[in-house]
Amino acid sequence: MYYKQNPLFSFLSILVFSIFFSCQPAGEKEEIDVDILEQAYELFQEKSVNHRRFKQADVLQLVTNRKGDFLVEEIGRSVEDKPIYQMTIGNGPTKVMLWSQMHGNESTATMALFDLFNFLEGEGDGFEDLRNKLKEKLTLSFIPMVNPDGMDQWIRRNALDIDLNRDAIKLASPEAVILKNARDTFSPDFGFNLHDQQVYYTAGESPTPATISVLAPAYNFETEVNDVRKRALQVIVGMNRVMQKVAPGHVGKYDDAFEPRAFGDNFQKWGTSTILIESGGYPNDPEKQVIRKFNFMIMLHALQEIADKSYTDYSLDEYYSIPDNAIRLMDLVIRNIPMEKEGHVFEIDLGIRRRETDAHGSYFVNGVVDDLGDLSIFYGFEELDASGLEVVEGKVYPSLFKDLAEISNQKALELLKEGFLAVSVKESLDRELHGLPLLVMKNNSAVSTGIRSGGTPNFFLAKNGELRYAIVNGYLVDILNPLSQKYMQRVL
Repeated sequence: MYYKQNPLFSFLSILVFSIFFSCQPAGEKEEIDVDILEQAYELFQEKSVNHRRFKQADVLQLVTNRKGDFLVEEIGRSVEDKPIYQMTIGNGPTKVMLWSQMHGNESTATMALFDLFNFLEGEGDGFEDLRNKLKEKLTLSFIPMVNPDGMDQWIRRNALDIDLNRDAIKLASPEAVILKNARDTFSPDFGFNLHDQQVYYTAGESPTPATISVLAPAYNFETEVNDVRKRALQVIVGMNRVMQKVAPGHVGKYDDAFEPRAFGDNFQKWGTSTILIESGGYPNDPEKQVIRKFNFMIMLHALQEIADKSYTDYSLDEYYSIPDNAIRLMDLVIRNIPMEKEGHVFEIDLGIRRRETDAHGSYFVNGVVDDLGDLSIFYGFEELDASGLEVVEGKVYPSLFKDLAEISNQKALELLKEGFLAVSVKESLDRELHGLPLLVMKNNSAVSTGIRSGGTPNFFLAKNGELRYAIVNGYLVDILNPLSQKYMQRVL
């Protein structure tokens, strides 16, 4: 399941650990060495999983076929009778419970848990001291896929259409009952509630994506801090310190308003110091593999600090200084687009967000105008200043192509340069997926620019009559300098 390094590297790893753990002055807080955490990830990354969309059957063997000290137990069944497993390792006095994919389409932390499982059962690799400390000081319990029905359909909710994270009290869903029973039986001191959030969150009022968002949930409406919650706050401080070394500024904090139905809030209320980790967006990381690494690193570091109780040295002020989340990101922002309508000449900013829609076992993307007008408080993962450019409508290529195989990516770019934004294909399936920077149609209907709220943006931007950029289904194509990019689109 993982790849071992050569003996020389293992020796060097041992040497680094020996120096790292023996050279700290007594009573002084150890400096976090993120290089060690990154080395651990590179060594133990589960290579069989490299994309964020997978079904339970695709990865179930990564749970059930463990070796070494793992105890793997089926603890219940989902609405659709799929097994839910709990994995336990270690025999230490401090109990830590980690659960993921309560929401079926939130898989980033699940991938990181697979990597962590590999780490915990490794041997002969230079990480024995840390691994043994975790097993001796902690008892770890994992429920890596709480909502298998949701993950198989790639939806947030379960098969009863219930949000499991709002079912901690009513317990209407079998999955919620399973999670509650697991918590009551195990009685963890610490809990890690692992989720994904939408990619449009920013760390405060800034253009920086909130790649990781954190929260020590409140346990009452007054949002008081008792000893249980204080421990969670302090553990988060250590995680944030790791993130500031590997991705400075990319951490946001959720509002701690008490949600009486949520599992995280109730775990805190029931006496488990609970840490929420939400995986957001990161530039050029659509499959969240970089964020997966960050998850592994901050979880491994947090477990280390829980094991040696070093988290208790942290000030709560560091937690409260983490910027609050804001929703300020778009996939694409085009600024200062000149417009003319009904005699009015004006400029607008255009903000586009892309929505994934499942189809035929895969998915396609619809680019949608989320907002337009003055978008000065918003930022784009990608931005373009359209000052001095003009909007040009796209044309449909007059000849009919037999099928998609006749259109290469190079051919598509040639058509764009000639002003054709769409083609028609004779033999194609409804909703057939393709990766071309073109609209592919089954008829010769006209192409609308889509420059309106809720519209699908499809148009050119030209300078002095020369086509410079194409906006196709919300993707930006630099016609003169095209980059290799996957356009997850469908036949219209």
